[in-house]
Amino acid sequence: MLYSILYGLHDWVFAFNVFRYITFRTFLSIMTALFISFLLTPYVIKKFNHWRVKSGKREDVPERHRLKSETPTMGGFVILVSTIIPTLLWADLNNKYIWIVILTLLTFGGIGFLDDLLKLKNKNGKGIRGTTKFLLQILVALAISLYINFGTDFNTSLSLPFFKTITPDLGIFYILLSVFIIVGSSNSVNLTDGLDGLAIGPVLTVCGTFMIFSYLAGHAKFANYLQIFHVKGAGELTILCGAMLGAGIGFLWYNAYPAELFMGDIGSLSLGAALGVIAVLIKQEILLLITGGIFVAETISVIIQVISYKWKRRRVFMMAPIHHHFELKGWSEEKIVVRFWIISIILALIALSTLKLR
Repeated sequence: MLYSILYGLHDWVFAFNVFRYITFRTFLSIMTALFISFLLTPYVIKKFNHWRVKSGKREDVPERHRLKSETPTMGGFVILVSTIIPTLLWADLNNKYIWIVILTLLTFGGIGFLDDLLKLKNKNGKGIRGTTKFLLQILVALAISLYINFGTDFNTSLSLPFFKTITPDLGIFYILLSVFIIVGSSNSVNLTDGLDGLAIGPVLTVCGTFMIFSYLAGHAKFANYLQIFHVKGAGELTILCGAMLGAGIGFLWYNAYPAELFMGDIGSLSLGAALGVIAVLIKQEILLLITGGIFVAETISVIIQVISYKWKRRRVFMMAPIHHHFELKGWSEEKIVVRFWIISIILALIALSTLKLR
């Protein structure tokens, strides 16, 4: 929006030529998202407290978490607003990839909003039934995947980190992979969102990593030199990733321990799905498993716990997801969160190293 207006003036004032550069617009996107987040979040916290939009009591968490029942939730609303507005301002709105990710944020955010709303209304804290929520996610992810495959000039080959010549073409089966990545990423971020600041930290490292990869994938010369897939138009996703990064940093200011605002499903489901879609669009599907390793570990811990209990009536972990296991072992909440952040940063560095180790 602003990009089109301001860049359109470069024929009369050369200084406006700076708006053609993705790097400059990404900086503006980050700063705009930060500004909106810092401006909007205190107001939202005040209103949510007044409207009693509280997280409520939960039975599937350690006892001390029940002290957080009065903390406002659904803070993901602020993240969505702080991400979408800067993207609309500074990205090229003729770019299909931008609209695909925005649609993903809104649709998965809508599912999360319904889930959060039901949890607020029901005294037992239950939201959408698990099977219903999962089915909705699959249907939305399938629609998005179909459009990506048939509505854009999309390459169905799979990129494998550390390998430059192994790129199997999955053809129509790539749609199934896309659905798995989007739904899996959405739910894994949702599972990780259990401690103050825990989920948003790794989300930021993944956003930062994908911001770099989006720029490189959209630049033909860089992509050719680094031997990654060149995706024409993917560079604009750098601006959207920057907006997510700025919005996430602004949210973390209030979500850090002790949290003044929780993300809720409206935030975790939408952010996770958006990261999955971006990974698909920039052809770094497998890389999401590396840089989002914290999310993968949390999900695997739940799967192991469920399988072990159903088959052997034994629990591998004291409680799943795994961050609760460390809580019950006596680790402080702050220590768990910071250590998980450190691991996430290390994983992001490993992901970036794949650019040269091919």
